Amino acid sequence: MMDANKVPLLGKTLSELQNIVRNMGMPAFTAKQIALWIYSKKVVSIDEMTNLSVKNRELLKENYEIGASAPVHEMRSVDGTVKYLFCTPEGDFIETVYIPDTDRATLCVSSQVGCKMNCKFCMTGKQGYTNSLSVSQILNQIYSVPERDTLTNIVFMGMGEPFDNLDAVLGALEILTADYGYAWSPKRITVSTVGLRKGLERFLEESDCHLAVSLHSPVPAQRRELMPAEKAFSMTEILEILRRYDFSKQRRLSFEYIVFKGVNDSALYAKELVKVLRGLDCRVNLIRFHAIPNVDLEGVDMDSMLAFRDYLTQHGVFATIRASRGEDIFAACGMLSTAKQQAEKNHETF
Repeated sequence: MMDANKVPLLGKTLSELQNIVRNMGMPAFTAKQIALWIYSKKVVSIDEMTNLSVKNRELLKENYEIGASAPVHEMRSVDGTVKYLFCTPEGDFIETVYIPDTDRATLCVSSQVGCKMNCKFCMTGKQGYTNSLSVSQILNQIYSVPERDTLTNIVFMGMGEPFDNLDAVLGALEILTADYGYAWSPKRITVSTVGLRKGLERFLEESDCHLAVSLHSPVPAQRRELMPAEKAFSMTEILEILRRYDFSKQRRLSFEYIVFKGVNDSALYAKELVKVLRGLDCRVNLIRFHAIPNVDLEGVDMDSMLAFRDYLTQHGVFATIRASRGEDIFAACGMLSTAKQQAEKNHETF
């Protein structure tokens, strides 16, 4: 159980740890020792930091704690996918999904409680926005899942819009990729966004991680119906920004495209998609739609997915079909946390 009166050390960058130890009169090298204990050895208590003097450990414990907290609920799919539910100190719930594959183990993390973007097809958007997660709360999702030592990839594709909480997301990315932290290659991390302009430009300048843009339609008017954010952050503007950057080397640019029956699944849309993406070094991830309550959208069959993919590929746009995972455990993002919130509201057992 986390102590509301203490500050989490998990989520602190090396420079922040250096400020902490300096203010407490500890030797400067103590900061790196603390970082090693947290990010490499993944301790759960300050007492485990045995190369710190007892005095310094006691000093730290007066105001600080590791700040890790275990999931409060989990659902396991027959395909190996695990959906975890974490509780924030305010009593809200966020989802984290572990997705094992043949030679990969991906963790999908959340960046906010709820979301302001209100995309028509997203259950998280139906919750509205409650709060943004801290660096500590973002990293805790990675720190506290049982599979943490098997992970090969992290995707910021869970609840929330990462660029609407960019300071915390960039802080988490620094720790994930820094030598003093997890020391991961940026190539193992992908951040997804609807395309908030300032956040997009800053992310491209300050991070080397992969970028995934939620597109879902090549037609601005239709995209606006599916994604209200199109009104403020237009697809045209997003593409103009992306064309200024070089994605031919290590960083990968991808576009997420959920295929909806009778909405954006015809050859006309595939043709328009090829047109708007021309000249960009990118890939398109085609995604099957997981139905959510009270939304009049349907997914398409696999033949339609294959035909759409093949058209893109034949016309020079690399496209893949993302495998659907966890369909038996509230597959759509936000469904598990919504169910938990409803149960809490109705005083029901979950």
